[in-house]
Amino acid sequence: MLRNYFLIAIAVLKRRKFFTFISLFVISFTLAVLMVLTAFIDKIINDDYPDKKRDRSLYINKLQEVGSKTGYTSSGSLSFSFLNRYAATLRTPVKVAISSLYQSTNTYVNNKKIGVNYKYTNGDYWDVMDYVFTEGGPYTKGQIERAERVAVISEDLKRDYFGDVGTVVGKYIEADNVQYRISGVVKNVPVTSYLLYSDLYLPYTVSKMDYKGKSYQGPYAAVLLANSKKDLPKMQAEYEQVMQKVPYENKDFDKLYSHADTYITGYLRSGDEKKSGYRTALTMLIVFIVFFMLLPTLNLININVTRIMERSSEIGVRKAFGASSGTLVYQFLVENIILTLLGGLIGVLLSGIIVYCFNRANLIDNLQLSLSPVVLLWGLLACFVFGLLSGVYPAWRMSRFSVITALRS
Repeated sequence: MLRNYFLIAIAVLKRRKFFTFISLFVISFTLAVLMVLTAFIDKIINDDYPDKKRDRSLYINKLQEVGSKTGYTSSGSLSFSFLNRYAATLRTPVKVAISSLYQSTNTYVNNKKIGVNYKYTNGDYWDVMDYVFTEGGPYTKGQIERAERVAVISEDLKRDYFGDVGTVVGKYIEADNVQYRISGVVKNVPVTSYLLYSDLYLPYTVSKMDYKGKSYQGPYAAVLLANSKKDLPKMQAEYEQVMQKVPYENKDFDKLYSHADTYITGYLRSGDEKKSGYRTALTMLIVFIVFFMLLPTLNLININVTRIMERSSEIGVRKAFGASSGTLVYQFLVENIILTLLGGLIGVLLSGIIVYCFNRANLIDNLQLSLSPVVLLWGLLACFVFGLLSGVYPAWRMSRFSVITALRS
């Protein structure tokens, strides 16, 4: 039976080639956009380099200060001194990685300007994170305490600054008019991992900013590493208790909010206690997907209704020979799903081309997308849903045809 429906579907598709082309284009283009978007989200969520201990880590990257009487609100990342005082002293974490968000500067080699992104870290940073070192290793805690001008660089910075050379460990690199001795080279990190991304990693003690200052806000964030996953709630609760005892630094503010979050929650936290970044991002994503699929679905419904009207005589003959409305509805839904699956195959090929061009163009630093099995599975599911949504109403219209009216047509 399915084989007959498939042959009928192919014959119907060949009958009106223009409608078939429009249908396949709408399906394949919609699916390609959704698959590329899914690949992007999958890369951000599931790519754990260099953060491979994510399942037992919590992230502190936002602080909000609120004045209930003055109406003032201030939110942003945190200072090193705040994290060193209130996060690094927690009892539950086995390690606390503190690092600044990346900042940009320029350096020059042979009169060529090179953009450099740099960040500062503490010693535990290299124990919590699992960077892949292609040369050398991280600077030590002793070097940090002595404020030595040492650095870890990325593969991209090595290529841009030194060219195609052998090892660069022990050589010097200049950034922001300061010379740093290279201790190691690490595999590139995509810029979407904004807490970890950098070209140049430096000890926090060589920072030009006062890392001992009393201000609560600054350019730093922290990653708390637990001994096991089961310790996460305890570690989270301990930080919440500490935050309740933090004194207010400014008379204009009388409330402080900062949380130790899981990776996704921390990534999406807006810094506004009244707004959940996770909920906002999820709502926007759902609205985008619904509207993006709604328009082509309505278009396909119109095309399918037109196809049904053209096939009214066929429907009348089949009903006259005893075909039930349920059988006709089932046949049309199968035909429509076959059409969407064909469009889906084209969409997968189109997605592969888009991903290939995206990766070759390097539009986002070090971000390489891929069509993983998870992405392909979601694509097939989208095809199936697409076929059902665009076929239900036309199939219902088909079932309502009377034999006499259909035969007259």
